[in-house]
This record gives sequence, C-alpha cells and structure tokens, in this order.
Amino acid sequence: MASNYTEASIKTLSSLEHIRLRPGMYIGRLGNGSHAEDGIYVLIKETIDNSIDEFTMGYGKRIEIELKERSVRVRDYGRGIPLGKLIDCVSIINTGAKYDSETFQKSVGLNGVGQKAVNALALTYRAQAVRDGETKVVEFAEGKLKKEHKVVKSDERNGTIIEFTPDTALFGADFRFRPEFIEDMMWNYAFLNRGLTLTFNGKSFKSEHGLRDLLQKNLTGETLYPIIHLEAEDIEIALTHGAHYGEEYYSFVNGQHTTMGGTHQAAFREAVVETVRNFYKKDFEAADVRQSIIAAISVRVQEPVFESQTKTKLGSNDMGPNGPSVREFIGKFVQQHLDVYLHRNPDTAGAILRKIQESEHERKELAGIRNLARERAKKASLHNRKLRDCRLHLGERNPRADESALFIVEGDSAAGSLTACRDVQTQAVFALKGKPLNTFGLSKKVIYENEEFHLLQSALNIEDGLDGLRYGKVVIATDADVDGMHIRLLLISFFLQFFPELITAGRLYILETPLFRVRNKKRTIYCYSEEEKQAAVKELGATHEITRFKGLGEISANEFKDFIGENIRLEPLSLHHLHNSAELLSFFMGKNTPQRQEFIIENLRVEKDLVAVA
Repeated sequence: MASNYTEASIKTLSSLEHIRLRPGMYIGRLGNGSHAEDGIYVLIKETIDNSIDEFTMGYGKRIEIELKERSVRVRDYGRGIPLGKLIDCVSIINTGAKYDSETFQKSVGLNGVGQKAVNALALTYRAQAVRDGETKVVEFAEGKLKKEHKVVKSDERNGTIIEFTPDTALFGADFRFRPEFIEDMMWNYAFLNRGLTLTFNGKSFKSEHGLRDLLQKNLTGETLYPIIHLEAEDIEIALTHGAHYGEEYYSFVNGQHTTMGGTHQAAFREAVVETVRNFYKKDFEAADVRQSIIAAISVRVQEPVFESQTKTKLGSNDMGPNGPSVREFIGKFVQQHLDVYLHRNPDTAGAILRKIQESEHERKELAGIRNLARERAKKASLHNRKLRDCRLHLGERNPRADESALFIVEGDSAAGSLTACRDVQTQAVFALKGKPLNTFGLSKKVIYENEEFHLLQSALNIEDGLDGLRYGKVVIATDADVDGMHIRLLLISFFLQFFPELITAGRLYILETPLFRVRNKKRTIYCYSEEEKQAAVKELGATHEITRFKGLGEISANEFKDFIGENIRLEPLSLHHLHNSAELLSFFMGKNTPQRQEFIIENLRVEKDLVAVA
C-alpha cells in the first residue's frame, strides 16, 4: 500500500550489511559450487588476485593455495599488508593501496572491495601479515571482528596469509568446492604470469610459454598450423585454426579472465580480420576468416573499467589516461606483428588461406539450402510444437534474464511434465521426436537439411555465434536409461562439432533427475544414486516403499517442479577431462564398428554382475 511508504521505509545499510544482503553485486551468482563462476570460486579469485598484483609489481614468486573440505588458505610471499592497516584492508570497503598508481600499476583489483566481500561472506575469516620480522593476525566471523592479536616478532618470510570458510547461510548447506575448477583457475594464473609458481594442495602450476601453453592445453583436436604466439609490452596473443566450427576465445585483462569478452576481445577479432585481408589483398568475409579460430589475448590496462564487480567483461576503451584506445593499441599490434609473422612463415600463411577458401566455399554452398531452411523454419515457427518458449531471454534488461534456460527433452511425455510445472518467465522446453541424427563427421549442411537441428539452432539463435544466444543455460534433460544416455551423447556430439563455444563458455548442462523415490506415510525422499537410496531406506525404516523412475515422462508435474526449481541439480559440461575430444568422438560416434564392438565386449557388465560386486 502507498500509505505504508514513510520515513521508516528508508534504510541505510553498513557496507557489511549491504554485502551480505546483496552479495550478487559483489561476487555475481551465489551457487553451490557446481559452476565455475559460482561465488565460492570468486572468493578464491579475489584473494589470489591480491597476491598476483604483488607478483606483478615484482614481489613474491610463489603463491600457495590449500583447500581442506570447505576452508581455503592462500599464502603469498609479497610485501605483506602494512600491519597497522591490516584490519582496514580486509574489512573497510574502499580501503587499499591500489588507488595509488605508483604502488600498484595495471592491477585487476582497483575498487577496494574484493577482499572485504570475501570477509563479509565468510563464516570465519583470518588474515595474517608478515612484514620485516613482525607479524599480526586478525580474526572475523560473518564479517565482524572477533579478535585482534598483538604485533609479535616473526622469522617467517614476508607476505600475507588469508584463511576463510564461506558461509553456509549464504551459499547453502550443500555447497562444495570442485578441485577441477580451482585447477583451471590455477592454470590461467600460471599462463598469464610466467615466472610465478602456484601450488594447489601440493600440486604445482607453472608455465614457460604463456598463452601458447594455454591454447595447447585447451585444444580439443588437431590444428591446421602451429600456434602463432606474439607478444610485446602490455599485450600477448596466441592463435591457430582447428577443424571444428565456430570461434573460441580466451581473453584476459590484467590477469583477469574476461569470460564475457569486452572491448579488447572485440578489437582483437576485428584486427585479425583486417590484417588477414591486407596480407592477402582480398576482401574476405569476416566470418570466413574467423571460422574455426582458436585464440587467446591478454592485455594490461591502466585503470580498467569492468561492467561488473566480478570483472567478466571489459567495458573501457582506453589503455590508460594518456594512452591510445584499446582498439587502436590492439589493431596496431596485430597489424604489425601478425603481418610480419605471415611473411616469415609461408606454410602457415598458405594453411590460413586454404582454410578461408574452404569456409568461403562451404558458406556459398550453404546459401541456397540455408534460405530454404529459414523459410521452412519461419512457417514451422507459427505452429511449432517443439518449442515452448519462456518470456525472458539472455541479454534483456531484466535481473532474471540470465536465469533463462532451454531444456532439451526427448518426447512429448517428458515435455508435457516439464512444461506443466516450469517457470514460464525463465524456462523454455524443446522436445525432440526421438533419437537425433548422429552428426559426427558431417558438415554444417546437415543442420539445414535436418529440420529438428535447424529448429534447435533457430531456437537458440546461435547460427552466427553466441552473441545472439537467447538462453543463459542450455540443458540436456534426457532419461537416465541407455536410450537417454545415447541421446545425451548424440546431442553433446552435435554441440561439440558445430558449437563448441557453447561448451567453452560454460552454457551447456546436464539435468540430473532422481532415479528413485523412497517414501513412507510421513515422508518422501528423492534419490539420485544407489548410495542415496540406501541412506534413505535406512532413514525411513521398514515401512518404506521404493519407486524406480525409468523416464522423465513417469514423473508427475507436481514432483517435477521440485527438480527444476530451487533444488535443481545441473551438471555443467566442460572440456576439462577431454584432452582430445575429436579422438573420443571418432571412437564413440564414428564408423569404427569393429574396434568399438571389441571395446564393448571387453567392458560389458550386466546387472547381476554389478549386484554381485556391490
């Protein structure tokens, strides 16, 4: 009611209260640790960033990270926070040395917020500084100072030690750190800071060749030519072309992984096209030049402006107060250095030209069939029962737009259950007829010839790249049986072959649904594994009954609501364990029937054998 809007309605929060009430403004999403960009990893990153800034300024060549269950410890060997300002630096917002450009130049943490947010969002937090033979420790709980220790003598090396445990009240009782996400973070730090050694639970991370090593580690198949690696002051690039479709970029500003790109990535994409056009003296289509490119760029900018506190997208276009624009700086560097490289390496120049010509030929070949497919899709969209769309989409100015998700399900039965209970604002459903076509080894032509795949591509709006992607998450929701797993593999193969950037951008997920329902007259427990089922049986006692769900269509809409709502379990699909996805796809999806048949025979286990083993 308007009459309730009085002076008493106006609240002023302390910085601590504001961080805990609106954590999303400081660390982005909260999450439970199942996604690499969940808040618990941002807490680690914010802590390590300070140590990286010390290394960048020439202090400390080693950073040690330890994870014990839910507690994190970060130890660097930099200068150490001045002891008299230790409390201020870890608890009072807008406090730090990075406002002084002489003390920290081209650092990523410029706002004096990061470490205070870590403290405020931690159940327990401990900071220790060692400086010139003396040390001091301060301890906090939920951002509030609990104990300030006196300054004492110390024979430890200079540096800072931060220990914290994220607050379960904010991140959920079931949150957990995934070591593979932290390892990816460690590698990125190592690639961007040659000469630095990071250790995570005793495992060392160090790089000799920077971004060249980064690309080599993330390649999922053979490259058409050796990786081009170029660098100068404040800029480093690496690039090559693969045999897949799409574009893959890894971009960084001042050591920060800008997963959403920004002005530097856009400038790099433009610069590569312009340089290649000038080198060959041909006005190639930009899409033909960039088709199948795999590239990384790192720049160092003075006083960068990011589009959010989590710094995933660069918004500023200046290298520094008196320097050139980001676009000019990158454009000039790429034009000069890439052009010289191509002149000196004719084999690579020839490989790039052949790749562009192949892309150009395929694009022209697809032109006719693409127009026919679009007309067909336009007609189908008027009465298309495959897509039950949602109201909000990625990129729209609505706080919930990033939550938008497209669930890809098998059959009308599963689609019906999910559609009946979904959140119509953010959850869309796309129904497959059955098993989709195995696209391994096929060209992009298949997308336009196969109505189902073309409608899926149209629903996602990714024909020309991820810029137009309509959903924050693409969720494969298939049955947990053999057929469902096969459909899942066929879809993953499709995305890997034609839209790998959807996976590298962390947009593709698998929906986990319960395998069992265990209940008695008082309580119902849904179980996602045999272990969970056994625990539920023990908990509910002798009066329980067990239902085995074979398919999503068997789960009623009332029940399904629990599995796609607040308690949704999504498994992000990543290339972390796929060192050579092309080789894996060739084995599992290719026409190597005898070898695959032999593998299946050797590894086949029937249900009675599994029960006996258990």
